[in-house]
Amino acid sequence: MFTVKAAVAGTFNVLHEGHKALLDHAMWIADELYIGITSDKMASESRDEVVPFYLRKKAVEEYVASKNEVAIVFEIDDIYGPPEIMDSIDTLVVSEETQENGELVSRMRVKRGLNPMKISVVNLVSDSHGRKLSATDIMKGDMSRDGKEDAIRIAVGSANRVKVEAVRDVMESIYGSVRIYAKDVRSGVPEQPFGDETHQGAVNRAKAAIGDRDLSVGIEAGVFEMYGELIDIQHCAILDKEGRITIGMGSGFAYPPAISKLVREGMTVGQAVDRIYEGESIGHSEGAIGYLSGGRLDRKDLTKQSVLAAMIPRLEDD
Repeated sequence: MFTVKAAVAGTFNVLHEGHKALLDHAMWIADELYIGITSDKMASESRDEVVPFYLRKKAVEEYVASKNEVAIVFEIDDIYGPPEIMDSIDTLVVSEETQENGELVSRMRVKRGLNPMKISVVNLVSDSHGRKLSATDIMKGDMSRDGKEDAIRIAVGSANRVKVEAVRDVMESIYGSVRIYAKDVRSGVPEQPFGDETHQGAVNRAKAAIGDRDLSVGIEAGVFEMYGELIDIQHCAILDKEGRITIGMGSGFAYPPAISKLVREGMTVGQAVDRIYEGESIGHSEGAIGYLSGGRLDRKDLTKQSVLAAMIPRLEDD
């Protein structure tokens, strides 16, 4: 029996309905599915802002798993992908927008003495204005992830994409469609907050970001001296147009003694982790918690805890 080995590729900057249509079609036709995701370097060559690779990869893997499907997800640095994977692919799934690139990949295969690939084209998904649903518009806050303009507007007092995407996930689980705006604001507290500075930083960020939005979210991670340990606790403050603030926190965890010592001496947590682990830490991707937990918990999940906790009083009101 013939086995269809299909591949699909993209940046998946913010996984939206257009991406899902592409993945759905690939899952439907494939017996074996391979998904290529552009590296941060490749993605940044054509985009002003890129969600970190690990977040994009995680979103794709979670979506595939939600459909009870299995796929091999890999990183790509060009439109051709690694030959050890792509040379065995029978069918390449593309959107109308990337069809030309797909045909180029197939022609290059033929030049190398391989069989051409079948090109399976998926229609673009439109937003509420009838335009192509775009990750760029979603990231700017012009559209919700499902292409709606008439969605609740939520500002995030940070340009950090981990925080922004964590807020998006939580708010979508509550409101459905949401428009998320990332606004780079000052926390008004030291780079490494201690104790109550953490709460104040979250509140300051929420207040600075609100503008004319329906809600704003401020998130600040700080360290606390507790039980003889240096405990990391993330705080979230959510402000609405009426001026009400609700507060939540994520789960706390203790840093190893060597890191705690350096932080108490004046380093930030990030600097201390880099010093202790000599650059081996995941740095700006999964964060210190991702490295210290062996990947069992990343900073997006930790952030989502604090955002959801800050929403609990509002859920009770609703």
